[in-house]
Amino acid sequence: MTLTSLPVRGKLTEQRSLNDLTWLRVGGPADYLFQPADVEDLQAFLRNLPADVPVFPMGVGSNLIVRDGGLRAVVIRLGRGFNEISVDGATVTAGAAALDAHVARKAADAGVDLTFLRTIPGSIGGAVRMNAGCYGSYTADVLQKATIVTRQGDVVDLTPDDLNFRYRQSDLPQGAVLISATFKGPAGDPEELHARMAAQLQKRDETQPTKDRSAGSTFRNPAGFSSTGRPDDVHDLKAWKVIDDAGMRGATLGGAQMSQKHSNFLINTGDATAADLEGLGEAVRKKVYETSGITLEWEIMRVGDPLIE
Repeated sequence: MTLTSLPVRGKLTEQRSLNDLTWLRVGGPADYLFQPADVEDLQAFLRNLPADVPVFPMGVGSNLIVRDGGLRAVVIRLGRGFNEISVDGATVTAGAAALDAHVARKAADAGVDLTFLRTIPGSIGGAVRMNAGCYGSYTADVLQKATIVTRQGDVVDLTPDDLNFRYRQSDLPQGAVLISATFKGPAGDPEELHARMAAQLQKRDETQPTKDRSAGSTFRNPAGFSSTGRPDDVHDLKAWKVIDDAGMRGATLGGAQMSQKHSNFLINTGDATAADLEGLGEAVRKKVYETSGITLEWEIMRVGDPLIE
């Protein structure tokens, strides 16, 4: 497909490698990478894009493995035109490209408690898409609406019911690009909120390999979940525990390793390929099943084609 003739004000790049756009630093090229200038530019691009061309919205790549053969799609990555954060009373509106941590801090400055977002790596678009959460709070708990541009180029608001939130999942229309989200959080004292976030960061850095190239938790905890996406504590198990019990803490394949610090973190030690990372993850899943009968489910999204030699 050739799209270079499409009129855009942003940046449209053909055969753009994605390895520098993911936290794991792996991945082959996308057919095209489009970085729209603003909402109107995105609308026009999607309206003019041939209907048979796949679209893959991509955030900051914090929870993503792009396979070594790349993506046969137009990857859409939002930038500065989509990262504004505004606060009105208890309501916080953030562009999809705004970092979760920045939203948490700005909300806290205004006395709005969105502190759970502070330690979540990634951007608001990904947080909504994956119903991100920690410390017992989830995006679904505070979301008022999400605004998208449809594959046809229309701007549409979605309610939480439209999104059908589940554990680490939501429903977005095929090919839609999320551009902003509005949240309503409980009130809190700014000083206390910032102190809470500082404590959360310290705990995270003590227990997780935050200085390594990772994509956060590799596998979902093998637990039951309610319809709202909350863990069912009666059946709660931890992925790191079953990985440890299977003897896979520190396991390696090529340049990939299950972290010694936290065994549910898959890391690139320096020269891993996407195939190394995914292959090691699958080896862990197999060993866990053999030793415990538990089938781990990937939390990291894996997309694209394998490299054909």
